[in-house]
Amino acid sequence: MAAEKLRDLTQPMDVPLLDATVSAFYGTGSKEERSAADQILRELQNNPDMWLQVMHILQNTQSLNTKFFALQVLEGVIKYRWNALPAEQRDGMKNFISDVIVQLSSNEASFRMEKLYVNKLNIILVQILKHEWPARWRSFIPDLVSAAKTNETICENCMAILKLLSEEVFDFSRGEMTQQKIKELKQSLNSEFQLIHELCLYVLSASQRTELMRATLSTLHAFLSWIPLGYIFESPLLETLLKFFPVPAYRNLTLQCLTEVAGLQFGNYYDVQYVKMYNIFMVQLQGVLPPTTNIPEAYAHGSSEEQAFIQNLALFFTSFYKVHIRILESTQENISALLLGLEYLINISYVDDTEVFKVCLDYWNSLVSELYEPNRSLDNPASAATMMGLQVPGMLPGMVDGHGSQHLQRRQLYAGPMSKLRMLMISRMAKPEEVLIVEDENGNIVRETLKDNDVLVQYKIMRETLIYLSHLDHDDTEKQMLRKLNKQLSGEDWTWNNLNTLCWAIGSISGSMMEEQENRFLVMVIRDLLNLCEITKGKDNKAVIASNIMYVVGQYPRFLRAHWKFLKTVVNKLFEFMHEIHPGVQDMACDTFLKIVQKCKRKFVITQLGENEPFVSELLSGLPITIADLEPHQIHSFYESVAHMIQAESDAQKRDEYLQRLMQLPNQKWMEIIGQAHQNVEFLKDQDVIRTVLNILQTNTSVASSLGTYFLPQITLIFLDMLNVYRMYSELISKSISEGGPFTSRTSYVKLLRSVKRETLKLIETFLDKAEDQPQIGKQFVPPMMDPVLGDYARNVPDARESEVLSLFATIVNKYKAAMIEDVPRIFEAVFQCTLEMITKNFEDYPEHRLKFFSLLRAIATHCFPALICLSSQQLKLVMDSIIWAFRHTERNIAETGLNLLLEMLKKFQGSEFCNQFYRTYFLTIEQEIFAVLTDTFHKPGFKLHVLVLQHLFCLLETGALTEPLWDAATNPYPYPSNAAFVREFTIKLLSTSFPNMTTAEVTQFVNGLFESTTDLSTFKTHIRDFLIQSKEFSAQDNKDLYAEEAAAQRERERQRMLAIPGLIAPNELQDEMVDS
Repeated sequence: MAAEKLRDLTQPMDVPLLDATVSAFYGTGSKEERSAADQILRELQNNPDMWLQVMHILQNTQSLNTKFFALQVLEGVIKYRWNALPAEQRDGMKNFISDVIVQLSSNEASFRMEKLYVNKLNIILVQILKHEWPARWRSFIPDLVSAAKTNETICENCMAILKLLSEEVFDFSRGEMTQQKIKELKQSLNSEFQLIHELCLYVLSASQRTELMRATLSTLHAFLSWIPLGYIFESPLLETLLKFFPVPAYRNLTLQCLTEVAGLQFGNYYDVQYVKMYNIFMVQLQGVLPPTTNIPEAYAHGSSEEQAFIQNLALFFTSFYKVHIRILESTQENISALLLGLEYLINISYVDDTEVFKVCLDYWNSLVSELYEPNRSLDNPASAATMMGLQVPGMLPGMVDGHGSQHLQRRQLYAGPMSKLRMLMISRMAKPEEVLIVEDENGNIVRETLKDNDVLVQYKIMRETLIYLSHLDHDDTEKQMLRKLNKQLSGEDWTWNNLNTLCWAIGSISGSMMEEQENRFLVMVIRDLLNLCEITKGKDNKAVIASNIMYVVGQYPRFLRAHWKFLKTVVNKLFEFMHEIHPGVQDMACDTFLKIVQKCKRKFVITQLGENEPFVSELLSGLPITIADLEPHQIHSFYESVAHMIQAESDAQKRDEYLQRLMQLPNQKWMEIIGQAHQNVEFLKDQDVIRTVLNILQTNTSVASSLGTYFLPQITLIFLDMLNVYRMYSELISKSISEGGPFTSRTSYVKLLRSVKRETLKLIETFLDKAEDQPQIGKQFVPPMMDPVLGDYARNVPDARESEVLSLFATIVNKYKAAMIEDVPRIFEAVFQCTLEMITKNFEDYPEHRLKFFSLLRAIATHCFPALICLSSQQLKLVMDSIIWAFRHTERNIAETGLNLLLEMLKKFQGSEFCNQFYRTYFLTIEQEIFAVLTDTFHKPGFKLHVLVLQHLFCLLETGALTEPLWDAATNPYPYPSNAAFVREFTIKLLSTSFPNMTTAEVTQFVNGLFESTTDLSTFKTHIRDFLIQSKEFSAQDNKDLYAEEAAAQRERERQRMLAIPGLIAPNELQDEMVDS
């Protein structure tokens, strides 16, 4: 009954009844009452006439929740339907909201009591302004300012409204409003700013009320980043701000305003004012925070206000220096103020707070790169020369003209702070990714379980900063590091953390020194660390030292390649660590071994001076003992490393002999198992045997991944037996599932059998993928797999089908390309229909099969397209449906694979004789489906590919590649002048029905724009972006995915910059098949 009464919106609403419903929803009643209330409120919210009751409700209710409910209804109307409302309704609502705000904020008591309500009303008013101002509400700013002058609380609220307006226009507008609208609002704010400016200055000079002053400072802070500069520098504003800085109540707000001013960037017109501002600020700062203060200590014990002050101070210094540091380098007086400021900033950098440290680190990074970069090519002849493979003795930096000497002077000016900064970087160095050993919260040393991304990002920036610092003064860097290391050895400074940060810093500057200096430095470092390992007692201590030795040696492949004795000592030390039963030490030893071998593999296969045989041969003899204490996954990594060494051996006979010795243990076990199976096949069903088989296959895969083609003799040895085991396990799985039902697939026994099947497929795929394109390898391995692998896939129940079969055949098609054309029908027959049935029931089941299925289709479309043309039209329809189905998927990588496949198909069909036939069938469907995913908000990451598909379709129309009409002559007796005209009309109809909130004129303008910009991708893309924002589907959301491509180009430019500076990209990350003959 009550519900009916509320639903009837023809009379004014019964407000007490609505209050009761809202409070029932917020939980005073039973569960049933609450869900009934929820139902009613939803219906009301969705009723298009409900908003007409909003004024009536707001005037008659006391309940804050009811007011918020009414305002929520109103907000929806303002966002999506405002411009469609008649003018008198818009004006009525506008005046009503303004009146309520003025009425509530005109007296102190109601303003404080109704604070939340007033804030919400302010937000609504600003939403209205975004539509009405400036065109339909010219007098808004003058009205606001004159209202503000009538009373102090109104004035405080007017400040809040102005702040909201500034944020909406300047901070949150991207993706919310079209470019045109943003521009218009910015111009209006700029042109009307004088009134606001006068109001702010008036308040700051005349008012005594703390709240009002704070509100004004806060509003100023929002405005300072964009207002015309004359208002800041040619008015008393700056002096006023500096006057307020020492007052504790306004200190933080003032500092934020000064920071905004400090970061403004334009010519040098106001340099004098900036220097003056900085000097006054520094004098006042010494009163507030004496330079002798221990800032990290003060921060640790400070209140939240005081902590915020330190953070704001860091922001002020970094903002000011980023833009204006050079103007402080002119006179002696300014220089001493500058050095004092840098001293403050270094002290703040020691504060134990991630956010504060990030702010400082960011600036240090830009300062050191600026000090190093200006004449990189002149300053570091070593870098230019080492790139050409030369070592240049005796060239000194600064052997250049006046410009160079000016640069040197600048460096000398900063030499003191830079030395302190080195100290800071070394003692706070973040943990690199390769280090797996960490201290847990109980102070024990354990293996790391989760990677901390924040730490990795911080490590990258610190590493880059330290490399610049090292280039600026190699000797100081080396001195500080060795001095710290000595203190570790003598024990006066020994803690885990000190040793860690020091070694992480040493490892991170790899590649930045000249070779002979690096050699001298490392000989000392490695010798000291090995000594430390000998003299220190205690398991945890040893683990920490071991992890540091491993990290450092892994970072310096150039040194190890040049010093065989050290390389051999290090590798033997790693073998020692492989017996350390400490979580993390063994893992790290195996990782480091792999990393070193990849960079120095040639060294291990030649007989070194004073040795009887190559190291690899010695290693193979002792292999069983070396791996005795390792876990299976570590053994696989070890085998992969040794295989890298073998791969470097150029003599085929020796290589095969090494491979045979390497595989001796697994092969022996394999032969035993197969021998037993010949006598009694039941033997293979034992769980331990299955585990052993799995382990042997994994070892083979690791070796195949390093050896590629050279793995041929080994795989030939086990291939056919392996396929037999595969077939047998497969039948076992099918039998278990058909007897025990679908849940059987989750039992540990079936999972284990499936692991063996997967590993078999992975081994074959790894080998075929890494082997060079030798057609005879394909001929030898593909035919025997047709039945045991493909036939088996088709025969199996869905739960027993391995998705790896699909990726294996995708690899084969990508590898042997057109040679596979005659096999495509067999592949299709075995996997196509049955996989589609598995994956098209919904979007969730069999996620692995989905992605791999589309990758296989893409491989076939790319390399064996003629085989697709031979499909029946029914089968082709299935292919096309499955592609459309893929890009509708909300799983990002499946959607992307589908879109890439679609582009491939569109291009291939365009060039074939079936062009007209194909596009006549699919053109409109594809266009419609692409628009559907482009305009919903779940598929934003696919934006770039959606745009490319649409561009391809529209280009087809413009180039006239289609010679037959796309419309159906039977149902459309009226002939269109061209396909382009037909599609234009079709698209306008399609979008007008999909977006009833847009006028036909807007849609037509968009579609015409698409046809005009088909040849220019970036215009085409911007045009679509603006349409999406205008269609309101995309407002109020995070739209960075629409700009993803621009971000990728930026990343590539960054990589090129880093390549130009020695050491910025770590030597072990460079793909340089390092010259290690």
